[in-house]
Amino acid sequence: MSPCTTASLAAALLIGGCNPAAKDKTPQAVQTVEAAPPESVSSPDPAAAGPTVLFIGTSLTAGLGLRPEQAYPALIQAKADSAGTPLTAVNAGVSGETSAGALNRIDWVLRSPADVVVLETGANDALRALPVSEARSNIAEILDRIKAAKPHAKIFLIQMEAPPNLGQQYTTAFHKMYADLAREKGVTLIPFLLNGVAGHADLNQADGLHPNVTGEEIVATNVWNSLKKVL
Repeated sequence: MSPCTTASLAAALLIGGCNPAAKDKTPQAVQTVEAAPPESVSSPDPAAAGPTVLFIGTSLTAGLGLRPEQAYPALIQAKADSAGTPLTAVNAGVSGETSAGALNRIDWVLRSPADVVVLETGANDALRALPVSEARSNIAEILDRIKAAKPHAKIFLIQMEAPPNLGQQYTTAFHKMYADLAREKGVTLIPFLLNGVAGHADLNQADGLHPNVTGEEIVATNVWNSLKKVL
């Protein structure tokens, strides 16, 4: 991925929260947890078979610019259905969110049942040039709270990257942070979310930053390749 692409990606993750396109009718196959008070957090149908997979993330998880059924959590639901692997996907993505924002809402998000938790966060921290130590502290606390609230859940952390304009020292430390946290907290690291998509104009929306329908299929495959091993 080129430096320009990485820098643009981080910018898009931050400004994504201003785009109303991500809000649409939620399909029955995938539930959505919005940024709302705890009492309004929706829960999956208890009668649904298989584990509940809770996706927590930014605009890339929320599916900015796509219909809810086109976001990668919904596509993973479809892949699981096709593979005969019962699961219930819950999309708790919020566009523009930082790791501090995710930490602020994690307790009430975890009121939703979850057997598997997938965490995608941090890129907006890099855009703000937040010290890596602070981002690391936030993500570590999020993982600790997930483990405390869902002690039997399988936890996945998605690798994200920092824009190169912040310098080699920062981008290297930011990249390394994810593997270090995964190892320290005993969670599974999923490779960079946009592998095979970032930098490819034909796989992104008009902004050149967020995956289009075709690109989102690749993103879903990237995540599914890790998830299917434990589902």
